[in-house]
Amino acid sequence: MLVSIVIPLYNEGQTIGNVIERVQATMNLMDLKYEIIVVDDHSCDDSLIVARRYPVRLYSLLVHVGKGMGLRTGFAKAIGNLVVTIDSDGSHLPEELPKLLYPVLNGKADVVIGSRYLFQKKVDAKRLNAFGVRIFNLIIQMFVGVYVTDSQSGYRAMRREVIEVQHLKSFGYEIEAEMLVKTVKSGFRVFEVPISFKQRVFGVSGVDYLRDVFKIFVSIVSARLRGV
Repeated sequence: MLVSIVIPLYNEGQTIGNVIERVQATMNLMDLKYEIIVVDDHSCDDSLIVARRYPVRLYSLLVHVGKGMGLRTGFAKAIGNLVVTIDSDGSHLPEELPKLLYPVLNGKADVVIGSRYLFQKKVDAKRLNAFGVRIFNLIIQMFVGVYVTDSQSGYRAMRREVIEVQHLKSFGYEIEAEMLVKTVKSGFRVFEVPISFKQRVFGVSGVDYLRDVFKIFVSIVSARLRGV
C-alpha cells in the first residue's frame, strides 16, 4: 500500500515547509508507505525554493495556470494505491490525515471528503465562501442525487481507480466540483468526515469569487451532461 499525497502550490512560501513537515510526521506515525508530490503553479515568491529543501517529488509548471492543473499534474505523476489532496496554505491540518484515510483503507468508501461544515460546526471561514458552498451542495444534489456538506473541500482521500476513470478538464478551483460529480456518476462511494479548518494567516487567497463561482457552476453542469 502506497499513499500519494498531492499538494498544489502557488505563492505559499511561508507555509509549504510547515505543511510538508507535518504531513511527513503524520504519515510516519501511521506506518504507511507514502510519497509527497508538490506541484508548483509557477509561483512568484520563494515557494519553489522552500519546497526543494524537502524529500518530495517536485514539479513546476512553466506558466501559472491554476489549482486544477496543479492537481491534474500531480495525479498524472502519482503512483500510489491511494491519493490524497491537501492545500498548501496551512488551512488543512495534516494531523487529521488518518480520519480521511481510514474509511478508504477499511473498504467503507472510495472517496472521503474532509468537510468543514459537517454536523453544523462553527467554522473559521468567510461567510460568502460558506454561502457559496451551500449553494453548490444543493446544485450537485439536484444534478446527481448525492448531498454532501462541503462539495468544495480540497482535503480528500480516494482510491486510485477513482481518478483513473475520470477525464478531468478543470484548470482552476472548479476541479473539486468536477471530480465530485464525476465520482458519483461513476458509481463510487462518497463519504464525509468532519475536519478542522484554519483561515490562512499568511499570503492572499487566489479566489476570484465572481469568476470562480461562474466556473464552478459551469463545471458542475458540464460534468453532469458529459461523460466521465
